[in-house]
Amino acid sequence: MSLTLIEAMKVAANNGETIRAGVIAMFAKSSDLLMALPFKDIAGNAYAYNREGTLPSVAFRGVNESYTASTGVINPLVEALRICGGDLDVDTFLIKTGGSQVRATQEEMKVKALSAEITRALIKGDSTSEAREFDGLQNRLVGDQLVAAGTTDAGDALSLAVLDECIDAVTQPSALIMNRTMRRRLSAAARLSTVGGYITYDLDAFGRRVTRYNDIPILVAYSDNGGTEPLLFDEQGDVNGTPGGTSSTSIYCVGFGDGLVTGIQNGTMDVRDLGELDDSPQFRTRVEWFAGLCIEHGRAAARLGGISDAAIVA
Repeated sequence: MSLTLIEAMKVAANNGETIRAGVIAMFAKSSDLLMALPFKDIAGNAYAYNREGTLPSVAFRGVNESYTASTGVINPLVEALRICGGDLDVDTFLIKTGGSQVRATQEEMKVKALSAEITRALIKGDSTSEAREFDGLQNRLVGDQLVAAGTTDAGDALSLAVLDECIDAVTQPSALIMNRTMRRRLSAAARLSTVGGYITYDLDAFGRRVTRYNDIPILVAYSDNGGTEPLLFDEQGDVNGTPGGTSSTSIYCVGFGDGLVTGIQNGTMDVRDLGELDDSPQFRTRVEWFAGLCIEHGRAAARLGGISDAAIVA
């Protein structure tokens, strides 16, 4: 069974693993996407599963007639785990003069950095350009799961009708992923009688406000380690491949859960105190996570691409 990081945090706390529970909480708090994405624990370094392809045929028959036998098509797939992490060294002088809290602060920053990098990979990961990372949503969604905002090479203003079309392309939609600007514009559009859109608000597990569109929570892809948002207006306008300007963005609609979109991991993220180094007066902490992304259903996610930096229309 898949668990979100919030659920995994509670399990660790109940088992007396306070340090691990605290680390998991930091990961969840650092990323809307990681907080919502359930993770499936797997054995070994890869997860093999079957994705439904073509359904078998059925028909009505008359008395004394027979059926034509048929079978469905199942596509066997394998998702491999990737290794993401880093070492953090803090000088013994800083700990001696500033106390153990100095090291704890640096460890928290390292966890945030790892969270940001995995969030980037979940959206923009590309194993063809970086073989060490897993493919993100952008590289995985093609065909009917790729919805264009329009036909303009430089991108088109988001239409709520097209956004609803993207949502309809997903089985059991549970989240919309976008940048902060598009979230603000959805809220602004809801206040205009000429545009509309059903916007509501509630709170997440950390008491922060969550915006919902048609009762689907909006998740924001926060900045990566370099301070750049994964979903800026820097994508190709024509998502079908025609060369065009790079001034548009995308919105992703995703269905989270078993049989849909899940993360995979071999155990939760690990934070290990390696002690003082032999060749340097520094204490080393290693942060590491063996994780990946899995889309088990052909309609578990969709991408609405080619959205220009403009006000939303009806």
